[in-house]
Amino acid sequence: MKKSNLLKSLCLGATMLVAPASTADDMVKAYVDANAHRIMADFRDFLSMPNVASDTEDMMKNARWITGYIGKRGFESEIVSAGGAPYVIAERKTEGATKTVLIYAHFDGQPVAPENWATPPFRPTLRDGMVESGSKTVAWPEAGEPFNPEWRLFARSAGDDKAPVIALMAALDALDKEGISPSVNIKLILDGEEEAGSPTLGSILEAHGDKLESDLLLFCDGPMHQSRQRQLVFGVRGAMTVHLTAYGPKRPLHSGHYGNWAPNPNDRLVHLLAKMKDEEARILVPGYLDDVRPITEAEQQAIDALPRMDEALKDDLALGDTDGDGKRLEELIMSPAIVIKGFEGGGTGKKSRNIIMPSATASLNLRLVPDQTPEGVQKSLNDFFESEGFWLTDSDPTDEELKTHEKVLKVEWVPGGYGAFRSNLDSPVAQKLIGILNDIDGKPTLLTPTMGGSLPIYLFEEALDAPIILLPIANHDNNQHGRNENIRLQNLWNAVAVYAAVLKDFGK
Repeated sequence: MKKSNLLKSLCLGATMLVAPASTADDMVKAYVDANAHRIMADFRDFLSMPNVASDTEDMMKNARWITGYIGKRGFESEIVSAGGAPYVIAERKTEGATKTVLIYAHFDGQPVAPENWATPPFRPTLRDGMVESGSKTVAWPEAGEPFNPEWRLFARSAGDDKAPVIALMAALDALDKEGISPSVNIKLILDGEEEAGSPTLGSILEAHGDKLESDLLLFCDGPMHQSRQRQLVFGVRGAMTVHLTAYGPKRPLHSGHYGNWAPNPNDRLVHLLAKMKDEEARILVPGYLDDVRPITEAEQQAIDALPRMDEALKDDLALGDTDGDGKRLEELIMSPAIVIKGFEGGGTGKKSRNIIMPSATASLNLRLVPDQTPEGVQKSLNDFFESEGFWLTDSDPTDEELKTHEKVLKVEWVPGGYGAFRSNLDSPVAQKLIGILNDIDGKPTLLTPTMGGSLPIYLFEEALDAPIILLPIANHDNNQHGRNENIRLQNLWNAVAVYAAVLKDFGK
């Protein structure tokens, strides 16, 4: 696409800035204002249910709650499983509709450490801001009292990713109340194991893919742009996890008696990790970047058109510097990453001891970009470990193996790693969506080439013949995966308007 045409696409709708808010948008806002207590009560009930994917019983409770909740809105649904946590597949048909929109969200959450939370993670709590900024808890409003849109609701999965279920049903309720029929058939696939890597999703799609045929797949997950502006996202990075364990003596040794003689597994692992990246976080592993797809001219133009938030984020996060040698965040997340998730080789602080431990372990999160494959990444890293003199094993080494090799490294590749996804910013479906979203309030929608996080989109790309676009709704500072996860209430209300607009207009 020529530069002039692309810039025109990026700014599609900018000429509509003077347009008045649409009648439908006013209708949705009025509905939300009148029904905020019911919507929030439903959300509180949903968030009160523990939802770690490894607990199948808890996940079934969540799935049954969902089927009852969406059933009141005319959805026919079924709970399906392929040996893991449940999925919910559902459909609501619209008389006369010729287009179908398939919506993905997930209803499981990351494991929690309740002792690290300001309030219990499964007791949804309102606060007047972020915990880190010294916010105060807010009493749940009585009937007739308003919800401040800047309040935040704190609970596991508040931002990642139960909100789309609530917002989507509220959007349908708003349309139904006004007698406005959706312009599309609506299908749902709700994932109960996304935070565990969706290990059985391939089998689910193989068994039930014929029920998911559609003209558009909207992935409703992830945070919005840091500027709080509405955005469409066209890609995600892939993800893999590997655990590395280095070895020293077979039993703990006094560090004074044996230091400088007995190899310290902490030292060996730290040295190995330090050779994988430079001080700007650029990956140094030979062959690791060989298959990386370059950023296209269109993608670079889209990045350049986004509001630059780096300085504001540095201030908000109290950072004196950032990685990436001055490149902006949106460009850096289009590159691969190797992230040290954690390191364990003995106690620290009051738990530290003067000993050399038998082993040290580091867990790495690997983020992939298009054209990289899990197999290729695994080979490049294994080759690198061997080039550093390590003998590799995937199980605990025997005493004989430890004695016959100078350096031993246990490499445990976690199953379920998957590749990245990226689609075109200027497809006809994308342009139609942009127009619909811009028409909500006359404000242009941001186009973001990729999101830094990961989703199992590649499986849908392989199984289904439909354009795939991400439509995130959560605030960027929702603390997803961490303690004190939250959603800003205005983000939830905005999501209701966005979903209503898509359902009302996409089929026209």
